[in-house]
Amino acid sequence: MAAFKRKRGLVAEPIRNNKKAKPSLVPSSKSQGGTAGEEFTVPAPVSEGKWKNKERVLIFSSRGINFRTRHLMQDLRTLMPHSKADTKMDRKDKLFVINEVCEMKNCNKCMFFEAKKKKDLYLWLSNSPQGPSAKFLVQNIHTLAELKMTGNCLKGSRPLLSFDPAFDQHPHYALLKELFTQIFGTPRYHPRSQPFVDHVFTFSIADNRIWFRNYQIIEEDAAIVEIGPRFVLNLIKIFQGSFGGPTLYENPHYQSPNMHRRMIRLATAAKVREKQQVKELQKMKKLEDAPIVPDDPTESVFFTPAEEKPREVETEAPPPKPKVKRKDKQFKRQRMSKKRV
Repeated sequence: MAAFKRKRGLVAEPIRNNKKAKPSLVPSSKSQGGTAGEEFTVPAPVSEGKWKNKERVLIFSSRGINFRTRHLMQDLRTLMPHSKADTKMDRKDKLFVINEVCEMKNCNKCMFFEAKKKKDLYLWLSNSPQGPSAKFLVQNIHTLAELKMTGNCLKGSRPLLSFDPAFDQHPHYALLKELFTQIFGTPRYHPRSQPFVDHVFTFSIADNRIWFRNYQIIEEDAAIVEIGPRFVLNLIKIFQGSFGGPTLYENPHYQSPNMHRRMIRLATAAKVREKQQVKELQKMKKLEDAPIVPDDPTESVFFTPAEEKPREVETEAPPPKPKVKRKDKQFKRQRMSKKRV
């Protein structure tokens, strides 16, 4: 503002502040319905604790995955606020390189999706870098966008983990239970998590496989509604180290996808061979059951053989036929004009 000169005998006008005054927390006694001494209190933050459990999970995959696996990875990253993403790993790299990637990303747990033949999907769950680690075959994948279930939950909320009682009956299942708890359980007071519990992860054992489901908890009657995604884990091996090392457990009921496809092909081939054998047996029965007709001596009485024609071998080519042009043949334009008329 430009300075102004004050004349003698005049009182200077007070400076007006155009900025709006901030509302004070303590109201004045002149406010309607207010009393002198009343104060506004700011509510305390919802989570006052400290983030102590520094679990971070790295979720990524190898090259060659299909769209269903990519959507499943995105759904898991959405449901797990303590997860991190990374670029796809090359197939030529060894699996031990993942430990270095986890160290660079400051992650101590890893979920690695390994695709083979663009058909089979394997899942590695590892505690990096000490171990242990488990390898699974992932089957029956259904993503959130595919299921379109009626359930829903808050993004970033902490889940409950529900395990089948069979996890406490066998030692290898107890080890997997601890691994699932550390990977899928969202740490308390995580910066990216919400302080609510409105959905539950269930791990059930049926047919020697682990079935994963995600349900919403309804507040009114504590009922559950499925949200998704859903998939089935078929355990292959449990290793002592991270992505390798001595084998702690090997599933005797596991059948590789290649062997499964080979058994299907053999069963199909056996059905085809069986059909061919049935057709051959039917032909043999028809020949055996056919009536035997005796030869008739009078059958060839009226048979008269035809006379044989002399065979002439042509050594010279036939003379060419003379080409005679028709003078009365009209041109094409004349024929077309007649059709139009």
